[in-house]
Amino acid sequence: MLTFSNTYQDLGDAFYQRIHPAAASNPTLLLWNSALAERLAIAPPLTEDTDLQARLFSGNQLVDGSDPIALAYCGHQFGQLNPQLGDGRAHLLGEVLDQHQRRFDIQLKGSGRTPFSRGGDGRCALGPALREYIMSEAMFFLGVPTSRCLAVVATGDPVYREEEKPGAVVTRVAASHIRVGTFVYFAIREDLQSLQALLDHSVARHYPEINRQTDGNKALLFLQAVIEQQILLVIEWMRVGFIHGVMNTDNMAISGETIDYGPCAMMGAYDPATVYSSIDTQGRYAFGNQPNIVRWNMTRLAESLLTLIHPEQKKAVELAESILKLFPEKFEQAYFSMLGKKLGMADTDSELATELLQTMHRDKLDYTETFLQLTQSLDNPDIAEHLAEKLGDWYMRWRDGSSPDQELMKQNNPVVIPRNHHIEQVLASCEASGNADAAKAILAVLRSPYSAIAGTAHYQDLPVDADAGYQTFCGT
Repeated sequence: MLTFSNTYQDLGDAFYQRIHPAAASNPTLLLWNSALAERLAIAPPLTEDTDLQARLFSGNQLVDGSDPIALAYCGHQFGQLNPQLGDGRAHLLGEVLDQHQRRFDIQLKGSGRTPFSRGGDGRCALGPALREYIMSEAMFFLGVPTSRCLAVVATGDPVYREEEKPGAVVTRVAASHIRVGTFVYFAIREDLQSLQALLDHSVARHYPEINRQTDGNKALLFLQAVIEQQILLVIEWMRVGFIHGVMNTDNMAISGETIDYGPCAMMGAYDPATVYSSIDTQGRYAFGNQPNIVRWNMTRLAESLLTLIHPEQKKAVELAESILKLFPEKFEQAYFSMLGKKLGMADTDSELATELLQTMHRDKLDYTETFLQLTQSLDNPDIAEHLAEKLGDWYMRWRDGSSPDQELMKQNNPVVIPRNHHIEQVLASCEASGNADAAKAILAVLRSPYSAIAGTAHYQDLPVDADAGYQTFCGT
């Protein structure tokens, strides 16, 4: 049915607190990810029994072998270090091996208080639970590294925020929940034994090739590997117009997956300064600032690893800086390579790509729609004529000068994304109806983001006001 292992617990008591999920009064299954269940080799009767699914993924019943824990970590929240955070409303049930023997965490979110709750109720409202399921599934099919969700279960219990909301538990599946803030947690406590154990565990789990390099500096190679994965992650975010919204060090996984879909959103009209998060009043995590924040976060990771990089601090700093200083060039190369693919270029013309973005910003053109129209214009004269008028001589310089590859563009420019106004409509509909029909309808389309299917057109319209005034909130 489902077999858990618990390798993270082997690291020791400093890494977590054992705590069972709180019971839900009337758990009811709303969403079940059958494709993900198959990938995780989950077998009957679990795959066929919705009542059992509801009990297990609300926390009311534990699978044999499950040893629920809340993970300890800290984080820089909007740049300020909070030395004690941890899972305040999440329970790691255990780990499973998928069909290819890759290890994944199974975690409940919204499953009750833990020793890290800091006065919170440990619960999750239905809206944020559904948002995480829908957005993570959309990101997966867009080709962005991400955690995924296996289930959403309505608890039957109210959650009190600004008003009463229906409660839910979402089951998150991730390569791990080890964060940049996990390393910082042990570094600031000068717990070198735990820090070394965490490094060894993280390398074995996520970057095993490092252990095969017998003459390398493990901590330095790990830092380099994590940086490369973080660059890849944010490049993919920017390719599809995703804004994470809260890139604190406790929300960035060292695996390079997207986790913590709280105040996330999709950019509409192109503007690097786009911010939707209600708490990001200074634009720290704006769309165009995400590369700078990744570099900042990686510097915090490097600081936490210094004692493992070299026993002499000066030498450790020199070695870490030798890796960090390569970040701008590596990111720029990856960024323009990504833009080149969106424009169908085998060799990216960075000036041409930059000029397009400047025009899009000036004229407030929709990011996704513009690249989709460019793709379609190569075999649609009407769209080509429209873009020639909209983009001026840039369009012909791009089309005639770069001989764009339409197939490459189709692979990198989605026809549909989870637009903010549609997500809000879906969440409101599900809250009002008490069922997930609206979520299932949009998911059917979002699982085919690069080709139009029945229903795609329903989710392609642009917001009337270009998302002016739109805000997202941390789903606490």
